Amino acid sequence: MDTPTLPPETHVAARLSTLDRFLPVWIGLAMVAGLLLGRLVPGLGGWLSAVEVDGISLPIALGLLVMMYPVLAKVRYDALDSVTRDRRLLVPSLVLNWLIGPALMTGLAWLFLADLPAYRTGLVIVGLARCIAMVIIWNDLACGDREAAAVLVALNSVFQVIAFAGLGWFYLTVVPSWFGASQAALDVSPGQIAKSVLIFLGIPLLAGWATRRYGERLRGRQWYETAFLPRIGPWALYGLLFTIVVLFALQGAQITSRPLDVARIAIPLLVYFALMWGAGHVLGRVLGLSYERTTTLAFTAAGNNFELAIAVAIATFGVSSGQALAGVVGPLIEVPALVGLVYVSLWLRRRFPGPAPVGP
Repeated sequence: MDTPTLPPETHVAARLSTLDRFLPVWIGLAMVAGLLLGRLVPGLGGWLSAVEVDGISLPIALGLLVMMYPVLAKVRYDALDSVTRDRRLLVPSLVLNWLIGPALMTGLAWLFLADLPAYRTGLVIVGLARCIAMVIIWNDLACGDREAAAVLVALNSVFQVIAFAGLGWFYLTVVPSWFGASQAALDVSPGQIAKSVLIFLGIPLLAGWATRRYGERLRGRQWYETAFLPRIGPWALYGLLFTIVVLFALQGAQITSRPLDVARIAIPLLVYFALMWGAGHVLGRVLGLSYERTTTLAFTAAGNNFELAIAVAIATFGVSSGQALAGVVGPLIEVPALVGLVYVSLWLRRRFPGPAPVGP
């Protein structure tokens, strides 16, 4: 795939579509719309919860699946072999995503939310849900390696199905026991988490793989990536916004009655994004990776799959739980934080050691 032309740093936002560029605004409006619907429409909560899929109301389940599918359809699954041979990129990515990331988020959750176990658990779940979706956009805006980003997202998505349940059991059951925390609210079995992961990640992952495989076979890669993907791409954000509207319609009372709790959830998330992105950049430079590969490593380490975190939190603890609220707050914090890190990356690009990066 050709490397996209690099715009001036001051025009990063111009590379986004209107939908992407104002995503924080749309998320804010979706939250307000959900709050208003929850207050103005009597019995809305009962209607939304009338039909469930694995403990999740059908509208939310559909929204989650819709938001996951387009980004997984973008992945070039035939490129997995190439990244497995690049040990300097593969091993650090796995270490950052599956050793450092969950441990760091767990530490921050206990540090900032020790007295709020539901929100603390929600953040731990967020830390277990690794890079996907918007990570590819941030990486592209920062002129990272697009192919490497697609491969790492695909690899971590597959690894997530395998590792999420075991790590969930460890961080939600074993770790709290070290601090003498009550196990009653954290009784999560590996099978329970694995079931949610397989439904809300496995199904769209299989659909994305099948779509690319047969779409390219029938019409070719150029048509698939230049005609088909742009058509389905916005549906990931439509699904995200729809899900947020429904969630906030059900979470309205908690949000409006506990604004300080929402603010407290945001603080460890901001610290997490900064530390994980910084760790990726430092590690990439130490290993002698190019700017493009280092940037990809940093953003795939910092980004989280809030869609999956929300799905697991709802399926495990319920749609009106504090755990689900912690996941819902995530996208609102991630978007401005990672957009800011895009600007930082482009600033560092001119100061990166080694050969001059490709592009103007």
